[in-house]
Amino acid sequence: MKPFRLLIALTALGIAAMTHATTPVLVIHGGAGVIKRDMSPAKEKAVRAAMSKALQDGYAQLKAGKPAIDAVTAAITVLEDDPNFNAGRGSVFTHDGKNEMDAAVMEGDSLSAGSVAGVHRVKNPILLARAVMEHSPHVMLIGDGAEAFAKEQGITLVDPSYFRTDERWQQWQKALKEDNEKKPHANQDTTKHFGTVGAVALDSAGHLAAGTSTGGMTDKRWGRVGDSPIIGAGTYANAKCAVSGTGWGEFYIRTVAAHEICMKVSMLDEPVPRATAEVINQEIPSMGGNGGAIALDADGNIAMPFNTDGMFRGWIGADGVPHVAIYDDEPDPSNHLGVPAAPSSTQ
Repeated sequence: MKPFRLLIALTALGIAAMTHATTPVLVIHGGAGVIKRDMSPAKEKAVRAAMSKALQDGYAQLKAGKPAIDAVTAAITVLEDDPNFNAGRGSVFTHDGKNEMDAAVMEGDSLSAGSVAGVHRVKNPILLARAVMEHSPHVMLIGDGAEAFAKEQGITLVDPSYFRTDERWQQWQKALKEDNEKKPHANQDTTKHFGTVGAVALDSAGHLAAGTSTGGMTDKRWGRVGDSPIIGAGTYANAKCAVSGTGWGEFYIRTVAAHEICMKVSMLDEPVPRATAEVINQEIPSMGGNGGAIALDADGNIAMPFNTDGMFRGWIGADGVPHVAIYDDEPDPSNHLGVPAAPSSTQ
């Protein structure tokens, strides 16, 4: 091939590559549940500021050409470090007065995944979940073994007192009082089942990733583990879809919620808002559960349905501006006709 023609061919290839470049998108949540409008202005401002920072820090990774998993872990780390969220620093107390954390990550293009459960000293469980995915032959590690692996990998460990906040302590004291007064069992008290942070991202190469981190359920017993660290239940990603859930974990496990959403998108070719709403707003409530989720497809379409009073949620895309919402009447990019609504009994 003559030099001039070669130049034209290479230029054409370059233009084609640029044409098919994907616009990065990042979506996050900070938990769904009983989120009342009587939240103090100071706390609401702090929550919105933390969500915005998480979006900005995560999106900076995407703008720099980094993979989706970098954006997911960067965003979730911000939320784990903020005591306003039930993950990392703000984790709730178990019945025995401990902070017990779970987390998971997954890459859609390779189906690589890593998760941890029942850790007490890991400052950022999401980073340990990623280390499990990248530096071990396993998918899930738990308890002391997970923390031994964290030490080997140089993951930051802290004294358990780091996770103690007065707000979570008071919530635990209230729960213990209800236990002593023989108030309804925790399985009947849905307010205890919420509090998770998560992120899903689409990078410029068109690859998806998902991650979720949680402090679990207030007053939980017997080493209970929810859906967040279970691949397919609260966290899942494949080549066409990424999901992070937040809600009553037992129901997300029983429905394999995140995986089911992604199968509807990738196998049945359902739009991601419809697929997500069918699981979150129909299937889970029909069984007695509730909660929310964020989802993202390979074309950058977003869904964030929930059937509770509110869900801390945010997104950032081509405009580079972080968008944050809390309550059920605030707009989000998945609002459109044809998405199944939540049953009125769960509102």
